[in-house]
Amino acid sequence: MNSSRDSFEDAFMKNFISVALGIIITYINGIFVFAFFNNPVFHTDPRYILYIHLVINDIIMLFLSVTLHVVSYAAPLVNVGVCSVLLLVTSTTAQNSPLNLAGMALERYIAICKPLHHPQLCSVNRIYILIGLIWFLTFVPAVSDIIIVLVNEPISIFSRSVMCYSKTVFGSDQHFMRMTVVQSLYLSSVWIILIFTYFKVLQAAKAATTDQVSARKARNTILLHGLQLLLCMLTYITPFINYFFLALFPKYRTIFLYLSYLVSNVIPRLLSPLIYGVRDQKMYRHVRIVSILVSKMR
Repeated sequence: MNSSRDSFEDAFMKNFISVALGIIITYINGIFVFAFFNNPVFHTDPRYILYIHLVINDIIMLFLSVTLHVVSYAAPLVNVGVCSVLLLVTSTTAQNSPLNLAGMALERYIAICKPLHHPQLCSVNRIYILIGLIWFLTFVPAVSDIIIVLVNEPISIFSRSVMCYSKTVFGSDQHFMRMTVVQSLYLSSVWIILIFTYFKVLQAAKAATTDQVSARKARNTILLHGLQLLLCMLTYITPFINYFFLALFPKYRTIFLYLSYLVSNVIPRLLSPLIYGVRDQKMYRHVRIVSILVSKMR
């Protein structure tokens, strides 16, 4: 987004809305994190461990996204080294979400379709290993972006100052190829996992010998994971959407760019607590207790 075309009033309102939404969503997510860590009943359940990892990951990503948005107005030129680190963490957390959703769908599939194997396959230790693997699979491609810069550019580039956008720092053909291959591989794999687990759980829900209530809830949860994945994919689709609308309505350039930023980076971070926190009675009870305690402390 080119902040130089915004008036002071427009820039102030956009940043105020972004920061306000960031604080509200972080506050809501923070309540769920607090409820998780203050109730040992969740610490041995792989379902909630994966869920809270997704929430914490969303908090980190939201903080960095809002920070970069505000910085683009307050201090447009950022040191390339600092910008690279910010983009590294932002890219890693952005890629974490789809892989975490795949892990959550597989856990529900095992719990419903292979309940006798669930304690062994989804033990707490294995879930933490899975989380570590998710971070490894997303961190390595993000680091490769910096390595590509080091190979193709002089080391002095990290002492320069640029506008902190991914295309500005990581805009070479090699970066585009890396991004295309990795994102296509990861997203296609996640979609295959979600579709496979959904139909397997759907079959289990129709079986007479299965707990149909639990199976139906698991099926609906996987469907909602698919919705989350679609929102995650907005980050990759919005540049094409922006290109189409900006060609039709060039006068509203900054408005379209800002709305696409909110829809693809900010609003989706609110979906995780709605899926588990509101629908899951176990989590909801503890979150209500935390909310009441927080309100009494004010």
